Amino acid sequence: MVKYSKKDENSFALGITLLFYLLENRKEDIKRIYLSPSFEKNETYKKIVKQAKQESIPLIENNIKIFKDLSEKDNCLAIGEFKKRFTDLDKNKNHLVLVNPSNMGNLGTILRSALAFNIDNIALISPCADPYDPKTIRASMGSIFSINLQIFSSFEEYRKKYSKHYFYPFMLQAKKQINEIEIDTPYSIILGNEATGLDKSFLSIGTPTLIKISNKVDSLNLDNAASIALYEFSKSNK
Repeated sequence: MVKYSKKDENSFALGITLLFYLLENRKEDIKRIYLSPSFEKNETYKKIVKQAKQESIPLIENNIKIFKDLSEKDNCLAIGEFKKRFTDLDKNKNHLVLVNPSNMGNLGTILRSALAFNIDNIALISPCADPYDPKTIRASMGSIFSINLQIFSSFEEYRKKYSKHYFYPFMLQAKKQINEIEIDTPYSIILGNEATGLDKSFLSIGTPTLIKISNKVDSLNLDNAASIALYEFSKSNK
């Protein structure tokens, strides 16, 4: 049985749309492309075959098993197997720092939102959801292929490496609201775990920041909070 493992050096982009994002942004990392026997030999099929040949990417068309093993959907017609990539972040660019995110769907959605607001350098503090699990890749809608990712064993490790960044931890205990702070660059937007947020030690780091919400709810979902923070901070880039 073909199964994805976090320990493996390769992962899989499941479906035609994700495969095209992979070909566009990370073609040098593609190990092989699988095409389903059910894939009609239409223009899309021909385009994939042509690109694979141009890039000398092995093309496998008779492996029904990998589609049954990896895909939860019957209409998956193409799979791209590729090498995972982790790289140092650009120290001169703004960062998004996610501390112990646990849900792969949330993580993928946040990666997509980050790219939408021109943040393409993401730090993950472990333990964390696997950014290269096919579920995360699917939720990111291929955005992961345009992002620099780096994983750290602790926030202190990240903080030491990118000490010249201005830190903005988002916390319910913060005193300043997002519209009250002065945003300096390069900045690091810091968000915590879905269940617990950031611990109180972050109150002494940088400029703790609050997204004010009504008293009718106790908190926002992590992906919602991330989208709001990314949008508000993007205004400072203009």
